[in-house]
Amino acid sequence: MAKAATRITARMRQDFIDIRALVMHPMEKGNRRDAKNQLVPLHSIKLVQIVHNGRVVLDAQCSQAITRDPFFGIRVRGAKTGGKVTLA
Repeated sequence: MAKAATRITARMRQDFIDIRALVMHPMEKGNRRDAKNQLVPLHSIKLVQIVHNGRVVLDAQCSQAITRDPFFGIRVRGAKTGGKVTLA
């Protein structure tokens, strides 16, 4: 149906790290009709977590009102080079 990819970048500054994530997602709201006049089912992101070195630094609960291909970003203080960043 749609591409499913995520791009995560992390840049170290003085004593903090900027973490940015672009999530490729179609975000269907459940009220659009296709060519056969059938409702396209609801398909949206509900929860996003950004984890830095095992610690949740962003915990976002989303609704169907969020845009297609959303962008999430956060600045984390006290970070060091070589850390691990994951998105769940």
